[in-house]
Amino acid sequence: MTAAAVRTSPEQQRDLEAFYYMEARLLDNRLYRQWLALLSPDIQYLLPARVNAQVDNRERGTEQMISVERELEGGDSMGCPIREESYIHLMVRVERAFKINSWSENPPARTRRIVGNVELMSSGSEEYSVVSNFHLYYSRPGSASFLYSGQRRDVLLPAGEGYQLRRREVIMDYADIALPTLGLLF
Repeated sequence: MTAAAVRTSPEQQRDLEAFYYMEARLLDNRLYRQWLALLSPDIQYLLPARVNAQVDNRERGTEQMISVERELEGGDSMGCPIREESYIHLMVRVERAFKINSWSENPPARTRRIVGNVELMSSGSEEYSVVSNFHLYYSRPGSASFLYSGQRRDVLLPAGEGYQLRRREVIMDYADIALPTLGLLF
């Protein structure tokens, strides 16, 4: 991952942040079908597993020695991602919330997403690479509450007056997820 972000105009920064704030509001208000409209039909939604990698002393003195990338297990490595979903997978998860026998969502989870540190990492005429950080508070009546945090690496497509999400890779700060239900869309 590149260390330097691309300079943005105040208007472009506001537009990017407004997209993420709207997305968080839709998910927190359980407006899942409206959230689906923000997704590109060819979306890739990835949640790589994270391992505790040993420090490689041969890389001493370099940033690679302690890089987050060394801890991620995705489809291109020996490991297995926690989630690797397409639009169809996400649509099925959303529709499941409206089924009478959806026990994992009855009662529905109470969530609150805080999104920040939105940075444009690269831009082209067709897509934007954006990094953001999040906190997700997750609560279910009658059970423990959880706080999740991490980074999202997104590819956005310009669409009308806003954006469509084409790719999301969620880098969790934790090694495992306690409750993998619909409310856990990062």
